[in-house]
Amino acid sequence: MKKQKIVALTLVLALCALASTVSNAETVIVPLGQQGEKSVERPPKGTNKAQVEAVYGEPLSKHGPVGKPPIYHWEYPGYTVYFEGDFVLHTVLKAREDVAPAEPDSD
Repeated sequence: MKKQKIVALTLVLALCALASTVSNAETVIVPLGQQGEKSVERPPKGTNKAQVEAVYGEPLSKHGPVGKPPIYHWEYPGYTVYFEGDFVLHTVLKAREDVAPAEPDSD
């Protein structure tokens, strides 16, 4: 009986050890839009074009209008500012060029 308990305990410990190594394997994929610097100061939503230009300077390029309501976008180093009419709708960080996109697992 004592030998059976030792065999059972050894089996349980072996299974626990196996389970712990499997559960520690993890792949983390960060979405492309979240890979940029969090510290990049960007215009907040609702800021008008004149304020953006006064605070952040002349953009590298200006595009638009497109569609109705008119959507414009201004390119700055590191991010793009999207306007609906005269007001900031959203800002988007640009992907860092020195980081290759992650390949999703085929599992």
